[in-house]
Amino acid sequence: MTNKLKDSEDRLLEAMFRSEPTADDGFSRRVVGRIRRRFWLRHLILTIAVLVGGGIALRPGLELAAAASKLLADLPPGLPQLLTPWFPPMQVMVLGAISLIVMMLGLVED
Repeated sequence: MTNKLKDSEDRLLEAMFRSEPTADDGFSRRVVGRIRRRFWLRHLILTIAVLVGGGIALRPGLELAAAASKLLADLPPGLPQLLTPWFPPMQVMVLGAISLIVMMLGLVED
């Protein structure tokens, strides 16, 4: 529980911070504006880069998916049942994929 009584140091600190702000002719406002502008510009550039990269990777990704489907069609019929015990259940794989996506998005947000 905090002590609500003010000692001399508390009163001294309150007196120091009670003073009027220093006139800086709008310098602080310009600095904050520049920081905000750079913040939004950085996020805009990152979003555009992700969209461009995804657009470039879309065609090879579709080709890879088509090749994988052809490969899966050529597998012997009994092979998936033999490999089933080696793989985790689908719910675990989906949960892992969602966790990976959330972690990657958390890293992107800076």
